Amino acid sequence: MPVTTTLDCMLAPLIDKAKGFLLNPVETFWLSKDDREVTVLPYFAALLLINAILTIVVTIAVAEYVPAYASMMKEPAFPVLVFIGTIVLGIVVTLVFAAWLHLWVYIFGGRKGITQTVLVVIYGSTPRLLLGWIPIVGLLFALWSVVLGVLGIRELQELSTGKAIAVVAIAVIIPLVVIVLIALLFLVSYISVNGVPVPPTNAVI
Repeated sequence: MPVTTTLDCMLAPLIDKAKGFLLNPVETFWLSKDDREVTVLPYFAALLLINAILTIVVTIAVAEYVPAYASMMKEPAFPVLVFIGTIVLGIVVTLVFAAWLHLWVYIFGGRKGITQTVLVVIYGSTPRLLLGWIPIVGLLFALWSVVLGVLGIRELQELSTGKAIAVVAIAVIIPLVVIVLIALLFLVSYISVNGVPVPPTNAVI
């Protein structure tokens, strides 16, 4: 069998599934509720790989216009570190968030098992991993992933729409609040030590 034909046979199911979650998520979640590792892991790996490669491209493009990071671009290991970091971070965040989300699923009455919640997190990440790397606009695709999370919890955990919204909202908002509070704490600490930054007197406003 030609290599191209074999590659097409491997990629076609992944592409079809991605299209399904982007265009027809409810039906695709139902069709995917019995998926196992042999299907889920290659799909997740493909999403992470695409996201990592495109993140490198965007990082390099942006770094060229930021003097503080321009020197980093001269390091041959920089793209490799970005690639590995993106992959590792993607795996860790997915596993941790799946466990955190399932806690709230269970509290709200979901009893279909953590495997279904993991499927929701991985498949729901499709828009974010495929298109979330786009500066500014990527936020919309991240929000799209949140919506897919609600649909996935509703369908795979068989909760009501209201409970699914509450589960995902709580699971997303609490970490965001913690991150904001930590950022504010660092900001206050920085200002208390270094003072408020003041632009030079000859700066053009």
